[in-house]
Amino acid sequence: MTDVISFDDFMKVDVRVGTIVEAEPFPEARKPAIKLKIDFGDAIGIKKSSAQITKHYTPGALVGQQVMAVVNFPPRQIGPMMSEVLTLGVPDADGEVVLLNPTLNVPNGGRLY
Repeated sequence: MTDVISFDDFMKVDVRVGTIVEAEPFPEARKPAIKLKIDFGDAIGIKKSSAQITKHYTPGALVGQQVMAVVNFPPRQIGPMMSEVLTLGVPDADGEVVLLNPTLNVPNGGRLY
């Protein structure tokens, strides 16, 4: 069973939707990854993320896709890059990452609720 948290604790995690505007291979990462630049709208701007999503995604196919990400974690050094947001996904049957995204196009920066 997972730990129970309060709704106030949940609200501390700022999960927003953004559109991938750039994606490129990230060979310097320890595990295969793709460097992303994600536009979260005017209030948050464009943020960088490293995502281990090479099984199901190619950089070219990612541009224009909307994704969900945690935008209020501290930045984290991933190889030579500072990752500013945590792009969210869930495992497929083989444990490979499948990105979380809205089923309809929505404005960038929208908060999960």
